[in-house]
Amino acid sequence: MIVERIVPNLTVTDLPRAVREHSSVLGLQTVMDHGWIVTLAQPDGRHLSLITEDASAPVNPDVSVFVDDVTAAYDEAVSAGLEIVHPLTAENWGVTRFFYRDSSGNVINVGTHTS
Repeated sequence: MIVERIVPNLTVTDLPRAVREHSSVLGLQTVMDHGWIVTLAQPDGRHLSLITEDASAPVNPDVSVFVDDVTAAYDEAVSAGLEIVHPLTAENWGVTRFFYRDSSGNVINVGTHTS
């Protein structure tokens, strides 16, 4: 399995305001906007996601890790005995993902783009 991208996720209360703030200060551009999550980026690929409330999971992830084989990552998380807080799911916005909680309580979103 290859890690393709790691994106920090900040939970925010006012998404439009947070987008304005981070875009202005950091010079980032919106590259994805689903209404509940916005990803900002620089042209060289550095990303930051701002999220209000996840659309299908019970908790917001702290970080998103995109991999080339999400099923292998899921199997590794299960084998390691980690708590799966969102099952392996093909989401309707073109991502297959799952969330696990690490031993420190961090929630990790592991996914791959499927469309």
